[in-house]
Amino acid sequence: MKTLPPGLAASLASGVTTLCQCWIITRTDGLRLGFTDHDEDLTLEGVVCSAGTGATGSAVEQAAGLSPDSAEIMGALTDGRLADSELARGLFDGAAVAVWRVDWQSPENRVLILSGHLGEVGRGRTAFTAEVRGLADRLNQPRGRLYQRSCDAAFGDARCGLDATAPAYRGLATVARPRSPRALLAAGLDGFAPDWFTAGRLVWTTGANAGAVAEVRAHASDRAGVGIELWQPMPAPIAAGDAFTVTAGCDKAFGSCRTKFANVLNFRGCPHLPGNDYAAGATSGSGNDGGRLG
Repeated sequence: MKTLPPGLAASLASGVTTLCQCWIITRTDGLRLGFTDHDEDLTLEGVVCSAGTGATGSAVEQAAGLSPDSAEIMGALTDGRLADSELARGLFDGAAVAVWRVDWQSPENRVLILSGHLGEVGRGRTAFTAEVRGLADRLNQPRGRLYQRSCDAAFGDARCGLDATAPAYRGLATVARPRSPRALLAAGLDGFAPDWFTAGRLVWTTGANAGAVAEVRAHASDRAGVGIELWQPMPAPIAAGDAFTVTAGCDKAFGSCRTKFANVLNFRGCPHLPGNDYAAGATSGSGNDGGRLG
């Protein structure tokens, strides 16, 4: 049960309400942006909630128990607030969201109706739709480790033990020639074997995509040069001279950890775990056949 400030409670009891919704989004880099469905900007928690995006919100769905609360925000894509390029680059992934019900005549009279984070974000040519998931949604996320054959460490983290910034595992390169929105010829990677960066991580450092991160689908060499193919098209065109860093790819397999990285002592999986065929297969010989012993 929520406790309303006296001023907001009095406004609701008057029968003539002056209410609006405000959303404050805090990105993982610390940038805070505010939006409101009121027709004028409001200042809340030290953040200017802009009316310029025409933001509107759906009804907030809340339930007893551990079911996650949810809502949606719809609005226009605008530079400086929610630009299409910033959404495509993942700058709003996992951003924290606070949804407030505010008396626009006296913004200090407000109540927090939902806290959570951004979920799925849909983008059109001129507008966006963002799902807001409540804090209970984190209870639906896997926690802890799983028994599995593949490694569950991230390449270069403390559990992996390798230094992903070492020259042997990271390349500094530029675009020699773009091939498509997700493929390019690279200059500066000639010293690395083909497939070294397959399944790796590419970070753009200059150009229209600066700051964007992509996963490498393929790394190969041919007569034209060293080619890099990404899994998804970049939000902005790739141009010759754009610089990037790319980290060696790890497919999480025991064999790759042994032969590619010589790091088998830090392998964080169970490579000898029996598979389904072994567990469901018929027994042979004079061993235990699954029946009663003795």
